[in-house]
Amino acid sequence: MTARTSDIEKAAGVLRAGGLVALPTETVYGLGANAEDPAAVSRIFQVKGRPSSHPLIVHIGGAEHLDDWVQEVPATARLLAERFWPGPLTLVLRRGRRVPLEATGGLETVAVRVPDHPVAHALLSAFGGGVTAPSANRFGSVSPTSADDVRAELGESVDFVLAGGPCKVGVESTIVDATGEIPTILRPGGVTREDLEAVLGCPLAIPSASSIRVPGQHPSHYAPRARVVLVEPEKVVAEAELAQELGHRVGVFLPAAFADAEVKAHALVKVPSSMAAYARGLYGFLRELDQQGCDLIVASLPAEEGLGLAIANRLRRAAGPRTTV
Repeated sequence: MTARTSDIEKAAGVLRAGGLVALPTETVYGLGANAEDPAAVSRIFQVKGRPSSHPLIVHIGGAEHLDDWVQEVPATARLLAERFWPGPLTLVLRRGRRVPLEATGGLETVAVRVPDHPVAHALLSAFGGGVTAPSANRFGSVSPTSADDVRAELGESVDFVLAGGPCKVGVESTIVDATGEIPTILRPGGVTREDLEAVLGCPLAIPSASSIRVPGQHPSHYAPRARVVLVEPEKVVAEAELAQELGHRVGVFLPAAFADAEVKAHALVKVPSSMAAYARGLYGFLRELDQQGCDLIVASLPAEEGLGLAIANRLRRAAGPRTTV
């Protein structure tokens, strides 16, 4: 889906005036502001209810603009940008002078990426600058993958919603710290660890903690209103039926291997066997179970390889520190 030229021009004008624009990317819809306008950037935090110490991602129009936003680009970062941009990969590098500290949470590093969506690309081209754009939802809640999700979540807090159809990836970008000699994955996402390792020719670590703060690290993130409980795949049906008997309105993420099982529950989502389809639908599934009035969601983690790693990461964050059993 492409947006009308008039809508692109209007959105660019809103950004120039210091306003907020919800824009589509291949991952999720973002809440965008002029990356060089501290007041506009600060308004993102206010609208989302996001702590000001949590950095934002600066979206740029192409890899050729990277040097405009960072101090230096190591060879490994250049290689990853050439291979995966435009696409769902974010690189963390040393902050350039164009980036205000409001956008980095006070850090001297900045997260940068080039989105792979024709509408986002057209907006960045028309605007002619960088756009800070975290997910267009309240802090910690389920990320939006459609313009309707944004409107339902943020309403009139957004100055303009630029529609671009559903997001084709559905989970946020992979964030890679490229400031050191050996890159590390700070957040699994739309580019798999296997693909990154194939390009770099070396294994990549995913540290449990990092001195560099990035989006999605909050203990309870990507969370629906319903409480999420994670169990082993073979225990999903029994756990769901027990919770239903105890009076919960239970939503179930039924693993593909058990797709034919009968489940006594309030609502049911059959998880796709394709990890790409699962990632694309994940946030929509969570929103759907919320809309059906579930107060508890029972799910299991997929195998943590390929996009399954990103899905597992999001489900753990949605469950928070309380509910993995």
